[in-house]
Amino acid sequence: MDSLESSVAAVREFNRFYTTKIGVLDEGFLHTPFSLAQGRVLYELAHQENPSATDIAAALGLDSGYLSRILSSFARQRLIAKTTSSADRRKSILHLTDKGQQAFATLNSESRRQIGAMLSALSEGDQARLVESMRTIETLLDAKPQSGSSIVLRPPEPGDMGWVVQRQGILYAQEYGWDERFEALCARIVADFVDHLDPKRERCWIAERDGENVGSVFVVKKSKTVAKLRLLFVEASARGLGIGNRLVEECVRFARNAGYRKMMLWTNDVLHAARRIYIRNGFKLIREEKHHSFGRDLVGQYWELKL
Repeated sequence: MDSLESSVAAVREFNRFYTTKIGVLDEGFLHTPFSLAQGRVLYELAHQENPSATDIAAALGLDSGYLSRILSSFARQRLIAKTTSSADRRKSILHLTDKGQQAFATLNSESRRQIGAMLSALSEGDQARLVESMRTIETLLDAKPQSGSSIVLRPPEPGDMGWVVQRQGILYAQEYGWDERFEALCARIVADFVDHLDPKRERCWIAERDGENVGSVFVVKKSKTVAKLRLLFVEASARGLGIGNRLVEECVRFARNAGYRKMMLWTNDVLHAARRIYIRNGFKLIREEKHHSFGRDLVGQYWELKL
């Protein structure tokens, strides 16, 4: 069997395993009256803003005739309603009725319960491996992969901590003129993380692009209820690929699962890209203060996120 045939067989075997694992072949998807396709349409209706049938078909890659039959069924069950678009009167906007919202909530809750039960049988480390493997599959098979590269978030390996300190020291010197005192701060943060690591409450992720380190972030414990996000960093060559946002999302997810009630961070107002990521993930600016650090006059900012 040649390489392609072997890969095809492996993918088909995985498809058979996973579709059985999550109950796709059951007559009622997730013990509901809906098929998998109907469940996906309900999801899009619940999450898209003012969608048309064309928008739903494009998002799911569904045949328009098949989608039309699903929507007609939903209309008969009074799960959806249509209104005329104010921007284009030829266009009908779809939205879930109260009954439709309730149906989606039931389906969504059952999906979370099922996946949660499946993941609870795994250790935290195995959960992280599983999720990252799924992200790798998604990245590689995406019809529009960003730059054609594979992005992986992984735990640190020997040498990574030194790399974090070195690269941040170099980058912030080049881009902002910060002196070696910033590199010293990074070294202290990394050393404290290694020396006092609480693996259930603290974590570091290294972002890899095609096998090369391109970013990092840390979650450290400030108190029993408060986590700190530290040392978010993405190489200039890898910006614009969503890596920074993925790193922050991973921090927030971990902090919630670890039982923290709040996440905080400290940054400076000149770091515009990082601030946009924090805002996108729900962080709120609490206060600002002027300071002179790393050889520059700066404005420090304190941000918080309620978990």
